Amino acid sequence: MHIDLPEKRYYNIGEVAEAFEVNTSLIRFWEKEFDVLKPKKNAKGNRKFTQEDIKNLEFIYHLVKERGFTLEGAKTHLKENKQKTLSHFEIIRKLETVKAELLKIKNQL
Repeated sequence: MHIDLPEKRYYNIGEVAEAFEVNTSLIRFWEKEFDVLKPKKNAKGNRKFTQEDIKNLEFIYHLVKERGFTLEGAKTHLKENKQKTLSHFEIIRKLETVKAELLKIKNQL
């Protein structure tokens, strides 16, 4: 899944949920379940997600929705293999971005 968010310092939960095509309640649930998600909260309690939070959400989405991990399995995988798997995941995402750009260029020809 390619996440298309504009370059900003902070994203609100609605923007994040729309980008991932999920409900805001799922984002809040994952925040409680996964320790790596720590969005900042303003005085009103609104969540503000950083680029790092988006990367972690992408990885969690990949594990749970795309690869079919259970929540417990995803938590375990994050704790045990985070560095190795995260670097592979980032490479795959970059290649998917390149592929999307090449397809866009091909369609313009």
